Amino acid sequence: MIVIDAKNLILGRFATYAAKQALLGEEVRIINCELAIVSGKKASSIRETKETALRGTPAKGPFIPKMADRYVRRVIRGMLPYKVHKGSEAYKRVLCYIGEPEEFKGKAETLASASFTKLPNLKFITIEEMIKNI
Repeated sequence: MIVIDAKNLILGRFATYAAKQALLGEEVRIINCELAIVSGKKASSIRETKETALRGTPAKGPFIPKMADRYVRRVIRGMLPYKVHKGSEAYKRVLCYIGEPEEFKGKAETLASASFTKLPNLKFITIEEMIKNI
């Protein structure tokens, strides 16, 4: 089982890693989802997410979650072929948590390749801030 601490990690970079590991058969757990980072200007990130959420109809979707753990899990779903058996089984192996549950204390690893220090500037927003503004 792989436990990833999403604190100060770029969402897309650690999500691709999690999706690949899930496709390979690993159980993936992601903690501190609300502290993950989306790069870009705050205003444009919020605007793009709102536009996506308001697109379509309330009955048919798209359905954008308003909780950080579900939002991160949906991002990972977008990186999996979830409409075929292999992808749906991989999606079941990915679980996300807000905060740090007792069972994962001390077991979490961070990904150096997904650290926010890789950003060329300091323009970013956390998932928690983005969800509050949707």
